[in-house]
Amino acid sequence: MMRPTKILQIATVLASTLLWSASAQAADDTVLSVTTSDTKVAYTLEDLRVLPVTVIETSTIWTEGPQRFTGVSLHDFMTEQGIAEGTIRATAINDYSVEIPMSDATQGGPIIAYERNGEEMSRRGKGPLWIVYPYDSDPKFQTETYFSRSIWQLDRLTVE
Repeated sequence: MMRPTKILQIATVLASTLLWSASAQAADDTVLSVTTSDTKVAYTLEDLRVLPVTVIETSTIWTEGPQRFTGVSLHDFMTEQGIAEGTIRATAINDYSVEIPMSDATQGGPIIAYERNGEEMSRRGKGPLWIVYPYDSDPKFQTETYFSRSIWQLDRLTVE
């Protein structure tokens, strides 16, 4: 028969393990971290889905035929953050990063896409997040400058 102190020790270890597992699970749900000079905010996919939804139908140089991208416009996202100026450094899971001028964060500009053709994007499918410009809406978006800002596997935004 186990002593009560031994049972209490086992229960404490089990409870600690469960709490650690729950917090690790919550941390794993973060798909986007946003850092400014004074804040750092973590977003889950669900957090992004409650923001105003923008849909872009466009072709890309990385996919075949027109695609339907769903996400939050960069303009609405920055407005939600209370950010109106600075430079956005967008960084991917593999630490690749690009600079996006705040002037791109306009109505009719890029979105932070979390779906392509109605499906969440896997890492292999350029997800979970991809900055997509409405390439077909204006020839200016069909240049190397905008293609280079179209970062996929996005997981961090830093406003400098």
